Amino acid sequence: MTTHAPQAGQSVTLPTTLNEAVAALTAMPAAVPVAGGTDLMAAVNSGQLRPAALVGLGRISEIRGWQYQDGNALLGAGLTHARMGRPDFAALIPALAAAARSAGPPHIRNAGTLGGNIATAAPTGDALPVLAALEATLIIAGPGGSRREIPVSHLLAGVEMLRAGELIAFVRVPLLHAPQVFLKATGRTGPGRSVASVALVLDPARRGVRCAVGAIAPMPLRPLEAEQWVARLIDWDNDRALVPEALHAFGEYVAAACIPDPAPEPDGSVPPLPPAVLHLRRTVAALARRALGRALS
Repeated sequence: MTTHAPQAGQSVTLPTTLNEAVAALTAMPAAVPVAGGTDLMAAVNSGQLRPAALVGLGRISEIRGWQYQDGNALLGAGLTHARMGRPDFAALIPALAAAARSAGPPHIRNAGTLGGNIATAAPTGDALPVLAALEATLIIAGPGGSRREIPVSHLLAGVEMLRAGELIAFVRVPLLHAPQVFLKATGRTGPGRSVASVALVLDPARRGVRCAVGAIAPMPLRPLEAEQWVARLIDWDNDRALVPEALHAFGEYVAAACIPDPAPEPDGSVPPLPPAVLHLRRTVAALARRALGRALS
């Protein structure tokens, strides 16, 4: 994954359990945990990061699978994008599988992990808007065998952060058993890299719609008012029917919420959006409209 030789004296620890990994990080505060290394090695190769020590997570089998737990899926942080893209996982969480399949070329999908995507929290991380829309929860492993839970949105927003010696161990995702969609638009900045993405899930039990927009801000954005507005218009008792005009309006509502108009000038006039920003807003509107249309079809 890298053409750079390791630094002289650099420590590499390869634990086989979560508790061993946490103990290693606690003993070496300067150590950096690494799973697939797709983002870490890019930072090392570009000279942005020179870790004094590494704690490899690839041998920890307990975080490489998933299990069912009280109506939720408990996903190991070591799950690779390639594994999440397979049909059996797609039947479980379709939107997350779609995001995993779009996460770059095969060598990236084979190495990159769910936990790494979350910990790096790059705005273009395809799994992030899906986890935000699903309102997923992180299970954090800490010193002394401790475990605590935080909403994934809290970590991404910086409301709660990982503490010294902590690792993302699992991701708890509610199983809604309802349509889910992930769509993205890509540019020329890299293979498969999003310029905008939309994750949309239906929650028939609560008669709700959840939507998250990724890549356009440092963290996924939830247009809550747009979600509530369109959920009231869906005929949940009649094949989830929605008039086409409402579908179009939903896309515009989401886009305007995530990319608002500029603040008015002192004279009351509103300056126009720059062409590039206006194009991005139209892209978000189209993605949100298509995502809801596919979920309801």
